[in-house]
Amino acid sequence: MKAKLLLIFILLFSPLLKALEVGAEQVQTYLPLIKDKRVALVVNQSAQVKEQHLLDVLLEKRIDVKKVFSPEHGFRGKQDAGAKINDQIDGKTGLPIISLYGKSKKPKLTDLADVDVIIFDIQEVGVRFYTYISTMHYVLEAAAEAGKKIIVLDRPNPNINLIDGPVLEPEFQSFVGMHPIPVLHGMTVGELAKMIVGEKWLGTDKKPNLTVVSVADYDLSKPFDLPIKPSPNLPNRQSIALYPSLCFFEATPISVGRGTDFPFQVFGHNKVKLGEFQFTPNSTLGAALNPKLKGENVFGQDLRAYPNQGFDLTWFVDAYDAFKAESIEFFKHPKFMDKLAGTDKLRKAIVAGKSLAEIELSWQPALEQFKARRQPYLIYQR
Repeated sequence: MKAKLLLIFILLFSPLLKALEVGAEQVQTYLPLIKDKRVALVVNQSAQVKEQHLLDVLLEKRIDVKKVFSPEHGFRGKQDAGAKINDQIDGKTGLPIISLYGKSKKPKLTDLADVDVIIFDIQEVGVRFYTYISTMHYVLEAAAEAGKKIIVLDRPNPNINLIDGPVLEPEFQSFVGMHPIPVLHGMTVGELAKMIVGEKWLGTDKKPNLTVVSVADYDLSKPFDLPIKPSPNLPNRQSIALYPSLCFFEATPISVGRGTDFPFQVFGHNKVKLGEFQFTPNSTLGAALNPKLKGENVFGQDLRAYPNQGFDLTWFVDAYDAFKAESIEFFKHPKFMDKLAGTDKLRKAIVAGKSLAEIELSWQPALEQFKARRQPYLIYQR
């Protein structure tokens, strides 16, 4: 009797118990697209298929992988932010690893000469200035110019339900912001790839042959914890949630905890006291070799338990006011600030003393336009 009841339960409720499957885990979906093809991967440590790296899975399937392209932080994800990455050979497989964060940020035509298909599989966090989507842009562009097929293996966006912040203006385009999208864009890399192609944002008239393998059984209402940290200084859910709000501090003298065990979960300064919490940034191999305020006793705020929701500029504006009161320069790198913001209007509004409500209201019309513009490219039901 119990066995029959268990069978009935399984038959009735198994559809509800389906586990989310990222694109890379759906091997049988994309294997026919790469069988007997010469393949290049654009991956880092996040390209996991259960407990294995995608590269190892494909080699076990006897797929002819010719090379690997690596983004910022490198193939294994152990390099500092902004650190130049050199080409190298993978010690495990002997395959060439070509850096897209060194001499070149875009695959050369010669790099793709012996390749038929490019696979992109990198975990993103839904933030415009996270450079993996800029790497994807250049890979899409190179694929179009070389006439190569490109497959994007989609992954969940841990900030999928958040759309906020100023929309990038064209004159502030850079590698930390290449598209007219807000700071938090609320799209997966697969959806964004479709939008980049569909909106003709690539620097070529040629259109890439793009296939997106979507995430199966992706319920956007449920939080998604990344199984592996996407980069050295985003080690957990809290850092990923705070990253969009704290990253602007990178253009100021303020530390965001690089060189500690809790990067992007704290902030502070050694001369302007921003709170009672104390920390000392130190050289950290693979995450921050020379962090801001290295060896200094820093006073600020500990946000590890803060119930963060989305994009919050309160700390940033308060810090500006504190620096102004001490007559210490806050916008130490104004051009970088404008690149992160995608506009100079945010910096100028803060300097002009505008309220947070005024500042947030200023980007609402562009946000609404973006939401309508992205609609044709959405894969998952909102």
